[in-house]
Amino acid sequence: MRFAALVILSMALASCAALPGDGPGAINISSQDIEADSSQNGYSIIRIDRENIDVIKRYRPLAFANEFRGVGSGGSSTLLGVGDTLTVGIWEAAPDGLFSSSDSGSSQIPAVIDETGYIFIPYAGRVRASGLSVEGLRQSIQSKLIGKAVEPQVLVSLQQKLSKTAVVVGDVAKPGVYPLPLRQTRLLELVASAGGSREATYETVVTLKRGRRSGTTRMEHLIDYPENNVLVSPNDNILLSHRPRTFSAFGAVKSNQLVPFKTKSVTLAEALATVGGLNDFKADSGGIFLFRYEDADLVRDIRPELANHVANENVVPVVYQLSLRDPNGFFLSRFFEMRDKDILYVSNHPTAELGKFLQIIAPLISNVSTVQGIAIAD
Repeated sequence: MRFAALVILSMALASCAALPGDGPGAINISSQDIEADSSQNGYSIIRIDRENIDVIKRYRPLAFANEFRGVGSGGSSTLLGVGDTLTVGIWEAAPDGLFSSSDSGSSQIPAVIDETGYIFIPYAGRVRASGLSVEGLRQSIQSKLIGKAVEPQVLVSLQQKLSKTAVVVGDVAKPGVYPLPLRQTRLLELVASAGGSREATYETVVTLKRGRRSGTTRMEHLIDYPENNVLVSPNDNILLSHRPRTFSAFGAVKSNQLVPFKTKSVTLAEALATVGGLNDFKADSGGIFLFRYEDADLVRDIRPELANHVANENVVPVVYQLSLRDPNGFFLSRFFEMRDKDILYVSNHPTAELGKFLQIIAPLISNVSTVQGIAIAD
């Protein structure tokens, strides 16, 4: 009977790896073999320390700005185009001239550049305007009036540049088509012209579509990183979308759940507190992991030895590891900020796996003991 008990115990130990669990153990995620060859295993392990946090805080996410760098004119052309509305003022030296009036010696003529690129001015006829600057059009009109008006002087004023527009739609107060002024206009300025976002800026993303190129960034990144506040080009399409940020919590925490961000920034310490902290009976305090896709440039800054592995990538999967066995871990967790779609995972302590194993084999040992007791009694 004792031999049978040993056989059953050996079989149970052999199947220990098949025990049910919330996820991988800390040793499976951060073993030296895995960490040594991140490219083979598909992700990189980065331990959270003060230096890494400083590098992360200094990093400027400029993927959005780089997407549109050197693409498009970055503003409205100074040349006139079809649809632009103008006001043409004409003055004459004589009070009885063609364009003189009883109130003043001038006339104000509204004009719109038609589909052929021309405007009509009395006594000057059809004047080509499309493709000319405001000054070029002024000189053209004035030259056509010489010999017809008395010492004519012409002033051309641009009222609306409807030939160069951008579209703003989505979660904005006033979606619509917006003309671009002659001065350069940046993305944030155009969004402000449309009334701004209807939701909190940290819950709003901006998508810019320019030709075949498209980029998306958080609206707050237009302010925090001015390089992302790119110049708007004619025919740009801008979409604002409400996307609340969330993170997921799994493993040996007191509450596995999807957690929304309730403030602009949430630290790792706050995230752990939100889900009730670590499970006292299961958690490995040295096995706190955060899974996210990180910019390859940032990974190269933190771990230069991985430069060759991420050379051709824009974003790469990263696993950050924090240990709360060291009191410094609590301080570090206050400065490490969570991001949208982060996955927070706390691994089980090895003794928790042993506890589950003992619960499984307890009935077997009890049955063997019972059988052995009966046999002895007989």
